[in-house]
Order: sequence, then structure tokens, then C-alpha cells
Amino acid sequence: MRPLNVLSVTSEIFPIIKTGGLADVAGALPFALAAEGVAVITLVPGYPAVLKALGVSEVVHRYPAFFGGTASLLSGRAGNLDLFVIDAPHLFDRPGSPYLAPDGRDWADNAQRFAALSRAAADIAQGVATGFVPDVIHAHDWQAGLLPIYIRLAGGRSPATVVTIHNIAFQGVFPAYLLSELDLPASTFTIDGVEYYGQIGFLKAALQHADRITTVSPTYAKEIQTPEGGIGLDGLLRVRSNVVSGILNGIDDTVWDPATDMHLAQTYNRDDIDGRRINKAALQKRLGLSQDPDAMLFGVVSRLFDQKGLDLVLAGLSRLLSDRAQLALLGSGDKILESGFQSASTVYPGQVGCFFGYDEELAHLIQGGSDALLVPSRFEPCGLTQLCAMRYGSVPIVSRVGGLADTVIDANEMAIAAGVATGFQFGPVALSPFTDALERARALWRDREAWRRLQHNGMSADVSWQRPARQYADLYRSCISA
Repeated sequence: MRPLNVLSVTSEIFPIIKTGGLADVAGALPFALAAEGVAVITLVPGYPAVLKALGVSEVVHRYPAFFGGTASLLSGRAGNLDLFVIDAPHLFDRPGSPYLAPDGRDWADNAQRFAALSRAAADIAQGVATGFVPDVIHAHDWQAGLLPIYIRLAGGRSPATVVTIHNIAFQGVFPAYLLSELDLPASTFTIDGVEYYGQIGFLKAALQHADRITTVSPTYAKEIQTPEGGIGLDGLLRVRSNVVSGILNGIDDTVWDPATDMHLAQTYNRDDIDGRRINKAALQKRLGLSQDPDAMLFGVVSRLFDQKGLDLVLAGLSRLLSDRAQLALLGSGDKILESGFQSASTVYPGQVGCFFGYDEELAHLIQGGSDALLVPSRFEPCGLTQLCAMRYGSVPIVSRVGGLADTVIDANEMAIAAGVATGFQFGPVALSPFTDALERARALWRDREAWRRLQHNGMSADVSWQRPARQYADLYRSCISA
């Protein structure tokens, strides 16, 4: 089996720049692929954090005119990551979020910024970065969506293209008048090109022209081919269903390892989880909860948006907090949800503790100290927090959607008897099924031996990148042999 060269194209990458799970995937997958004989270099925008993290680099290409200014393509390393970086200050030298201005709105030139990402990737495909010739280009989400069409327009060397949908709700749709500014000829503005309901659709263009389409769980691959789940792209995905597949995400099990995690108050492993009691006490202290080792402690690590179903937690809070139970929440987003949880911490002092924002240490502590983790999403392409929860012995309570359905084995009577249950599923995504799942979990939690078996099952599950990496490597090889 000959080695493969893959160019990964992403708008964020952990640990340098992160807003969500995409960064975790982009940061961890290259290392897992190395064991499969796949060499990955990742192309990322030159945000300030990226340029700061980049070590010694060299300029491999210069652009005298590149979407409104001069730019350079750099090659270098940041930590253990091999990178190409687009050094274009007029596009990327900005504070804060990769996508949002300080006022919380999208940057007005996001179309040009991420067209530049795709264009640079297409140039690498044509050989501008000497010494690296990709066999496959793996584009992530809408931000790299114009890549397949730029490659086709170039007309030269054409590596295979794989596009991964991390969340179909984000599609990159922009006004049609930007066509020329994006270096797209009028001939591309058709139903078979970039046209999408009279506008330019970045993700739509990717799905139209990529050789393979993946998403981050098998169930989500089916859901996005339905009118309810496809959000306008289901018809195209059904037409191209023969090239659509779902590959579950993994997590970096060196970063998420309770036996070595220095973010925890006490490390532990699946054979000796007593250290979780110390973490629970530390978590209670950190968020101002009552120091009660016998109170069931529910955790939430999530963005606070409608998709995530956290309104169900608020609506069911009186049931959730019965019998002295507690809630530890880390997240930010919708201001109405933030206000609701802030009010709950006042109404239920010592039982509800919140931190609004993101704190990596606290995220690990919630996984290592909570008894159960809540993930009541209305849709969830894959989800990573439930995988971390299983790894840490925090039993996940999840909605039966997307990757949550694929990764958590419900603790029904048969699964418990067979010794395979790892958590609790509920559906449909509504208040009554959610609170029913809470009560099922609470009843089993009272049986500490049964709960310990549930924790051990979850901690024994393989949630690493090893199996997904093998599936991606097989997919890449199928692309170039087709």
C-alpha cells in the first residue's frame, strides 16, 4: 500500500484556533492518519493566533493580488502540525472569532475570506507548493466549499476531493453580485454550479462537485437526506447518495485521558474510579454548589443554542433538581438561555452553578466530576462531549439523533442484562421524554453497582481516532482508484 499525501483544508484547528468540534477533528485526524500511511498537511487562514503559533516558516508562493490585497502562502509547523498558512493581513489579521466581528455579526467579507482559503488550496493542487503534491484534498465545511469548483476551473492537475459536512445548518450563502469578486465566471452560476436559490452557495457547490461527501456519523448521513434534516440540500444529497457516507468522529484520547489529565483535581482510570469523588467535590466548590457527595450531579458542556436543546433543561429543571440533585453548566451563546440559567442559579442556590464562556480546565473537570452529562440536542451531526463523557465515566443522557444515537447504547432492560449499556437515550426531543430519561438515570444511579457497570462500559469503549482514521484512509484510496 503506497503512502498517500492529503491536503486538509479547514477554517480552524485545535489547539491553535477553535470555536467548535471542527477544530478538534482537524487537529487530531492527521496524527491518526499517519498510522495508516497517510501524510497530511493542513491549510489554514493566517489568523493572528495561527501566525503566532507558527514556528520557522518559508514563503512558498506570493500573490500580488489576492481577494483585495497582497498575500503569501507559508509552509511551516506549529507544534506537531504540518501547516500551509495564508498570510493575508487584509483578510485574516483581525481580533476574536474567525467568523464574527466584535459586534457579533458575520464579517462583511466572509465570502472573500473563505473563497481565498479554497483558492489557495486549488493552487496547491496545481503544484505551487513545491515538494508536496496531494493525492487527495479533504475540505471541511462550507468555508472550503468552493475548492472543487476552483480545481475544475483551473483545468490542470486534479486530485480527488472529499468534502466533510460537520453541520449542514451552516452553508455559506452569499449574494449573487459577488460572483466576479470571487473569481467565478458567469458560467458557474447555474443549478449545476454555485447557484443556490438565486444566491451563491459555498456548501452547495462543494456537494455538487466533490468526488466523495462524508459527514460525521452514519445516522446524520441519513438524516441530511431528508427534508427535515437537509435544510434545503436534501434533494442534492439524495441524487448523490452513492458518494455520501458517515464516518464517526473520535476524540484525541491523549488529551482526553482521565489517567493523565492535569486539569483534574485527581486522576483515575476505569479500574479505579474513586478519584471521581475528589473531582466531584472540586467541581462543586468551583461552581458554588453544595458540598454534598450524595447529590446526583448533572453536567452540561455546550454552546447555548436552540440546536443543543438546553431549553429542555431549563423547562425540566424542577424535575432535574429533585432529591437534592445539582447542575453544573459551562457554555455560552443565546442570551435568553444564559439569562435563564443565571436566574436558575439564584432560584436554586447551591444546586445550580454556571460559567458562561469557555474554560478548558472546567470542561475537563465537569467530565471528571459529574455523575451524568446532558446532551439533549435537537440535531447533532456527531457530538464529542458524549464521547468525552464515556471516556471519563460521566454517564451520557442524550437525544436519539445523529451521532448521539450511533455512539451511546441505551440502558434499557436488555442492554443492562447483556452488560453493554453505556448511557441513556430519549426521543422524540421533547420535555416529557427528556424528563423520563432523567428519572430512568436517577433510578439506576441509586443502584451504585449497576451505575458502576455503566461507567465501566463507557470507559471501555473505543472512542479514539483509530477506527475513523482507517475508514478515512480507505475512503481516500477508493477515490484515487476509482
